Amino acid sequence: MSTEDDQAHLPFEAVPERPWFPPPEFFRQPPPRPKFQHSYVRHLVFFGLTFVTTTFAPAFAFLYMAIGSGVNPFAMFTLPVFLAGLWYSLPLLTILSAHEFGHYFACRYHNVDCTLPYFLPAPLPLTGTLGAVIRIREPFPSKRALFDIGVAGPIAGFVMLIPFLIWGMYRSTVTVIPPGVSAIYFGEPLLWKIIERIHFGLLENGADVSLHPMGFAAWWGMLATALNLLPFGQLDGGHIVYAALGRRAAWLSAATLAIVVTLTLRSSAWVSMAVMMLVMALWFGFRHPRIIDEHEPLDARRRMIAIVALVIFVLCFTPVPIEMMGQ
Repeated sequence: MSTEDDQAHLPFEAVPERPWFPPPEFFRQPPPRPKFQHSYVRHLVFFGLTFVTTTFAPAFAFLYMAIGSGVNPFAMFTLPVFLAGLWYSLPLLTILSAHEFGHYFACRYHNVDCTLPYFLPAPLPLTGTLGAVIRIREPFPSKRALFDIGVAGPIAGFVMLIPFLIWGMYRSTVTVIPPGVSAIYFGEPLLWKIIERIHFGLLENGADVSLHPMGFAAWWGMLATALNLLPFGQLDGGHIVYAALGRRAAWLSAATLAIVVTLTLRSSAWVSMAVMMLVMALWFGFRHPRIIDEHEPLDARRRMIAIVALVIFVLCFTPVPIEMMGQ
C-alpha cells in the first residue's frame, strides 16, 4: 500500500486516476426569479395610448367617414372633443382597471406571479380599446387560488360600473326615433332595464334612451363582464365553473361555444367572440388545465360567491349587443 508521498515518486503513468468531483457551486440552484417584477414604463405607455384612443373614440368614427370625402379627416381631433370624450374614457378605464386589478390583487394574495394590466389601445369608432389583460406567469397552485383569481376581476369591475351606470342613466335623455331612420341599437342588459325603468318609467312606443357617454362606458363594462363570465375555456367564467364542477366543466364549455356560434345567426356582433372561442377550443381543447386538488370541493363561502357571479352574468348579458336599425 503506497501513500501520497510514495505516489508522488511514481512515474506519471503509474499514478492512479482520482475521481473528479464538481465544485460545490456546481450543485447550487440558481436563485428563483423574483415575483411581480414589472416594466412600469411599458404599462404606462399602453395605458396612455389607450387613454388617448378612448377619449377620441367619437373622432375616429368621423375620421373613417371623412376619408375620401374631401373633408379634413382630423377636424374632430380638437380640445373640446377631447374634453367631452373624458366623460366616456375616464369611467371606462376605471371599470377596466377595477376588473384587471381585481385579478392582480387576488394573484398577490395567493402569491401567483403575474403582470400588471396591459391596456390595449385601438382606434375603433365605438370603443377606442380592445380592453385590458394581465398575464399570469405560473400555474395556479390550488383550486381556491384559481377560483379567487378568476372571480375577483368580474366582481370588482361590476361593483365599479354600477355608480357610473346610475349616474350615466340620470344624465341620459329619452328620444323618439322616427320610423326608417338608421340608428345603432345597443342591447339592454337586465340591469340596464331595471335602472331605466326606475328612472324613466315605462317608455312609449318608438321612444328610446339616448345614452350619455358615462352610461355608454358602463354599458361596455357590462358587456365585457358578461363576455368574461361565459363558462368557457380559460375565460374568467371557465375558471369559475372548473373550480366548481371539476372535469365536468368541459361539457359546459362545449355547450357555451355552441350557443355563441348559434347567436351569430341572430347578431353579427357575436362573430368575433365566436371566432376567438373556436380558436381557443382548437388550440387548448375544452378541458381546463388540471389543478392538483381538482377533486376537492369548494367551500361553502366560495360556492355562494359562484352564485353571485352567475347573478352578475344574468344581469349583464344581452343576446343582441349591437344592431343596426332602420336598414
